[in-house]
Amino acid sequence: MTSPTVRPSTLGELRASGHVHRSVKDEIRQNLLAALRDGIDPWPGIVGFDDTVVPQLERALLAGHDVVLLGERGQGKTRLLRTLPLLLDEWTPVIAGSELGEHPYDPITPASIRRAAELGDDLPVAWRHRSERYAEKLATPDTSVADLVGDVDPVKVAEGRSLGDPETIHFGLVPRAHRGIVAVNELPDLAERIQVSLLNVMEERDIQVRGYTLRLPLDVLLVASANPEDYTNRGRIITPLKDRFGAEIRTHYPTQLDDEIAVIEQEAQLQSRVPDFLLEILARFTRLLRESTSVDQRSGVSARFAVAGAETVAAAAMRRGAVLGEADPVARPVDLGTVVEVLRGKVEFESGEEGREFEVLDHLLRRATADAARTRLAGVDLGPLVAAVEQGRPVVTGDRITAKALLDELPDLPVLDVVAERLGADGIGTRAAAVELALEGLYLARRIAKHADDDGAAVYS
Repeated sequence: MTSPTVRPSTLGELRASGHVHRSVKDEIRQNLLAALRDGIDPWPGIVGFDDTVVPQLERALLAGHDVVLLGERGQGKTRLLRTLPLLLDEWTPVIAGSELGEHPYDPITPASIRRAAELGDDLPVAWRHRSERYAEKLATPDTSVADLVGDVDPVKVAEGRSLGDPETIHFGLVPRAHRGIVAVNELPDLAERIQVSLLNVMEERDIQVRGYTLRLPLDVLLVASANPEDYTNRGRIITPLKDRFGAEIRTHYPTQLDDEIAVIEQEAQLQSRVPDFLLEILARFTRLLRESTSVDQRSGVSARFAVAGAETVAAAAMRRGAVLGEADPVARPVDLGTVVEVLRGKVEFESGEEGREFEVLDHLLRRATADAARTRLAGVDLGPLVAAVEQGRPVVTGDRITAKALLDELPDLPVLDVVAERLGADGIGTRAAAVELALEGLYLARRIAKHADDDGAAVYS
């Protein structure tokens, strides 16, 4: 990221260029309207909010409101907040060397006001990228007023300045985000006395430090995220602060299965190939967990569960490939069992379910697999495959069985070609995964049997 080379470098050149100073909220408003008129998506990477959250957020930004996003964990609140800087101008002028990045037309600190008066049109101008105009703070109980607003700098006092001199202040996160966006994640976790320090920032746009008020017409957009459980039931956001947010927007988990899958595909860092029907099973599994009465729905089931599940399945395939010498390992349904084993801690269960956690997870994973197999293979006559399993030797699969070995256990049946085509198989690994899904679907439909052998492998018979 480099600053544009052909840009005004002094206040005089900036005025001559015809540059117009806009507030942050007006800047966002005009850029958002331009994107909407031109058919440009202002929210790249945001999935499943097109008809719900996004229109509400756009209306709030057009109205110039500070915003709080309410939602359970893993609903994309932080990701949504981090897209906001894309609505700022790519480059904006600032007074070179100014502590708060003030606009050359509108200095607000005593030091910048003095420099502007002394230098006039020779006041040096620098250019700041929009990525530098976004400040994010994770609210923690140990966050202090000094972190957010500022405090007296003892070093500056020791240099001989008066304690009441505004230039002795070391500014906190919010003032340093002047002419930008401040995002506070998990706002209810801020102590109430710390929340009080934001009241003047949001309404009067000034700050108070150590008993004296420094009037700073701060130009910021304040956005925050919160869990609705904390926000409404425990009352951990003080009422005056809630009142100062112009918009409260509820986020949600993806309502459509396709959106759930799209989130996994976008976020997961897969180390080996995972067929799309396995991603569908993981998406269905996650949705079933969110509907289960055994799971604490107040805590929610994060989208990170499905993402981590996909990464775990890919890792299982990679490990099998390394152990068995498969050059291009592909995840298979047998790898789904690793999700239950590894990700148990990412789900909160109701108090009456102690000791049944793995049973619940395994049951819901089977349901998700059966639903995906039934949907994907609807209309395919699997009778010949059932007959082949009944008449031939049992089909063995597991993390010690290669894709080729699995396929070699079955005769060359036309129905296997149909299954492979229906599931988009394009090689030995994906064909084995497709056949294994068909076998698992038949087992879950109680058309064939399945048991574990002495080595822990699954045997279809």
